[in-house]
Amino acid sequence: MSGEAPNPTPVQWRADGAPQSALYGDVYFSSDDGLAESRAVYLNGCGLPQGWAGRSSFTVAELGFGTGLNIAALLTLWRETRPPGGHLHIFSVEAHLMPRDDAARALARWPSIAPAAQALLTAWPPATPLFHRFDLLEFDATLDLAVMDAAQALASWNGRADAWLLDGFSPALNPAMWSPELMLAVAERSAPGARAATFTVAGSVRQALADAGFAVERCPGFGRKRQRLEAVLPGLPTSANSPKVAVIGAGIAGASLMRALSAIGLQAVLFETDAPGAGASGNPAALVMPGFDAGEGPRARLFAHAQQRATALYGQVPCAVIGRGALQLEATERDPARFEKVAVSPLFVSLTRLSPQESGARLCEPAVGGLAIADAIVVDPAAVFSAWACGDRGGTVADMRPDGAGWRLIGAEDQDLGAFEAVVLATGADLGGLWPGATVQSVRGQASWTAEARPPMPAAFGGYVIPTPDGGLLFGATHDRGDTDETLRLADHDRNLALLAKSMPILAARVASLPLQGRARRRAATPDRMPLAGAVPEKDGLYVLGCLGSRGFCTAPLLAEHLAALIADAPSPLPNDEAALVDPARL
Repeated sequence: MSGEAPNPTPVQWRADGAPQSALYGDVYFSSDDGLAESRAVYLNGCGLPQGWAGRSSFTVAELGFGTGLNIAALLTLWRETRPPGGHLHIFSVEAHLMPRDDAARALARWPSIAPAAQALLTAWPPATPLFHRFDLLEFDATLDLAVMDAAQALASWNGRADAWLLDGFSPALNPAMWSPELMLAVAERSAPGARAATFTVAGSVRQALADAGFAVERCPGFGRKRQRLEAVLPGLPTSANSPKVAVIGAGIAGASLMRALSAIGLQAVLFETDAPGAGASGNPAALVMPGFDAGEGPRARLFAHAQQRATALYGQVPCAVIGRGALQLEATERDPARFEKVAVSPLFVSLTRLSPQESGARLCEPAVGGLAIADAIVVDPAAVFSAWACGDRGGTVADMRPDGAGWRLIGAEDQDLGAFEAVVLATGADLGGLWPGATVQSVRGQASWTAEARPPMPAAFGGYVIPTPDGGLLFGATHDRGDTDETLRLADHDRNLALLAKSMPILAARVASLPLQGRARRRAATPDRMPLAGAVPEKDGLYVLGCLGSRGFCTAPLLAEHLAALIADAPSPLPNDEAALVDPARL
């Protein structure tokens, strides 16, 4: 059985061809002209485009994503009028995400916003209850769409909006979207001077906005509506944070962070002693697959979220994805019951529960049951590093010294490498060298590979086996805590073969007679085996992205975007409870 989206389609189509909510009985936009309404009520109502003039960063939030019309109109206006070098952050909330085909049908009415509409439709996510990030590169914009109820979404978001598009269904039909508590949450997540706009002038909404601290004004309405609301919070906008950033380490953590910083308009210097991927990230291939938790709490959501984001971002890198789909085989007595729960979780829409016979058919040999993960991928790390680990480069950092509001980096021969307001430690197993107080442990891992055999499909079973770019296969890996030796060991090839033979004995017998290559590297691990992504406690301007473990290629892209947002004081793609799981302060 596969996981299903949490909501049925919420759309029904009226005789005039306009979409209407099947849940609330209200229209998604004016039958007079939805685009003109969006521009008059929301964009003009929030003082746009004048509001973002001269701003390097601007954040718009919306309650009620619906068809995506408001956001398509916003993106079109932003592209026409954005300040040079500006980046637009958008946060929108939708509890009942409509299917992509319904949105495409609704947005097809307005050719003038077709490029923006197509960008949204291309990135349209599954209706899983997560934050979903849209990469809108041609618009210099980023959209985080929270598929959940508004109260939960606002409680989970760390951003501060400069403008609010309040576009829920009618207060009479959907009062929860306009409650005093929700309007207070809107105010609490607003920047000084934020503006809000909405179609409704209901007395309860006016009072809720006023009680939350907004100055509220009734203005001429659109179409058959005589009036609409505009609201403003006291205060003046603040300047965006654009610090000088250093990233130390060019494994998958550092490379992901360089991409994430660049995506929001920040430049950084990348410091690395060797070539990118020289450490634990540099195997010939990497499996991108989440860890599975039988619950639906923050840990399970974090890995589902990370998998979805990683799959999207690696898919944008030419030649990076060398395999799609994988099996997770049962490896412990608890796995059958756990996999039954995971397979029906609303967090995943790409899982299928497999019987032993079905697993065996896919692996071409007898097997235990498991999960088929359609959106798991295998990537070529070299292609990822080539695309992401770019920009200004520095050499070896041997030491750091506090320097005013930041840090001065010192080279191996005591040379001055420059001062930086933000420094990120992405140094893998060497994390403790520049952060002596780090509560981490070294873990040695050795992988084995051969160019003379290929697996029927990628599979994980306590170990894993995946294809390599040259047509071979990679398998392993050992896991030895406290072992710091990186010398290749023949005995560890034997251990990897034995692990493979437990789940895939026919393949292991073929590989056993072939010449093997391998690689041993160290990783850093935390006591709770969760990554670190955030500010180092009591070290202003110092951040860490590391301890990613065996899921590094899965978690690094999303966690890097979270850390880039913290550095830039921008909205994070991570909900607050997921961010807490990786916050270094927890240790």
